[in-house]
This record gives sequence, C-alpha cells and structure tokens, in this order.
Amino acid sequence: MTTVNREELLLDAFATLADTLVADYDVLDLLQTLVETCATALDVSQVGLLLSDGSGELELVASTSESSALVETIAIGAAEGPCIDAFTASRVVSVPDLGDGAEWPAFRASAAQQGFGSVVCIPLKLRDTTIGTLNLFGEETGVLNDRDMKAAQALAHVATIGILQERALRKSDEIRSQLEFALNSRVVIEQAKGVLAHTHQISTEAAFDAIRAYARKTRQPLALVARGLVDRSLSI
Repeated sequence: MTTVNREELLLDAFATLADTLVADYDVLDLLQTLVETCATALDVSQVGLLLSDGSGELELVASTSESSALVETIAIGAAEGPCIDAFTASRVVSVPDLGDGAEWPAFRASAAQQGFGSVVCIPLKLRDTTIGTLNLFGEETGVLNDRDMKAAQALAHVATIGILQERALRKSDEIRSQLEFALNSRVVIEQAKGVLAHTHQISTEAAFDAIRAYARKTRQPLALVARGLVDRSLSI
C-alpha cells in the first residue's frame, strides 16, 4: 500500500467515525469498520475489538479473522492476556515478542498456535471511562512503529467518543443498555454466520462479508439481517 493510499484510508476512517457524533449509526458496523481499517492501513496482521458489557465483563464484538477471534476468546475465558490488562489498567499494553515471557500462558499458547508473534492492546477510553480494547496482532515480533501507534490510538479514541458521546448525557443504565445490545446482537450475528456458512458451503468469514453487504445494500442493521437468517425468515 502506498503512503497516499494509506493516508486516504485513514482519513476516510476518521470521517466515518466522526459521522457517529452527529448521526444515527450501526455500532457493530462502526466497530467492524474500525478493525478492518486498522488491519489494512497499519503494519499489523489481524485486529480484534473487545467491548465491556458495563459490568466489567469483556466480549468480542469485532475481528478481522477467525484466528484473532479465537485468541481473544481464549483470553476472555482464561481471564488473562494483554487485552485484559489493557482494559483493567486503562493503559496500552505492548508485547513485542509473545514467545518471550511467562505471564498469560493460555493467551501466549493460543497466539502461537494462530501464528502471531506480537500484539498491542489499546484501551477504548474517554477520561475515566474505559469500555473495551482495540487489539493489534502482528505475525512478526517487534514493536509497532510510532506513526501506526499514534494512528491506532486516535482511531480508538474517536470510536470511543462515537459510542459514548450522546449517551454521556443519559443515565448510566442507558449507556449499559446500548453496550449490552451490541453484545447481544453479536451473538445473533455469530449464529447467522454459522447458518450461512452451512447453507452456502462457505467460510464463516465469507458468510459475515455477505451478511454485512446485504445489510448495507438494504439499509438494515446487521443484527436485524442476522436475526432473519437465524429464524429462516430471510434468505440471501
């Protein structure tokens, strides 16, 4: 990717994220756009995003591959990993070499199995509120360059504002409701991916791309399209 194309992609991503400050949006599509932009524009291999349900429990809501999704699912189940630490401490956790160290054994083993050599976990944070983490996986060992780190942090910050901006004036239970809705919707989407993958004999990643494309084409929320596929009221 040329420098010009990279900068254009990042500018488009910031414009998309900025739109969430003034208009209605599909939060799941927003977060998927965020991880895909990071994977394409930054010097990383795969990207995932964990979101808190409001009670401190993290759930996977967006990822660029099944491999990164699996590693993060293992981290959640084992309650260990740099992504967990980044969320708990509200700070960036960078691990240049996942093969070097004894902490987070379950996470490290899973990352190694999926071919990852490094990871950077960035908290989704606005002042004293942390709602999740943006996790950047690299196939090679080494630190993320300063330019990409700054871009990723800026994207994470704007995305956080996009989720919380208008809801900051509401009661905390309404904010939790928004986040819980996104998490619950993700469960339905995972089910729909399985249905479409089975019926069309395609990968779950291809199934998600098809669901997302249909939702955009018909201007429907991802969760609504997914629910239709699961209850068989919709076919695509």
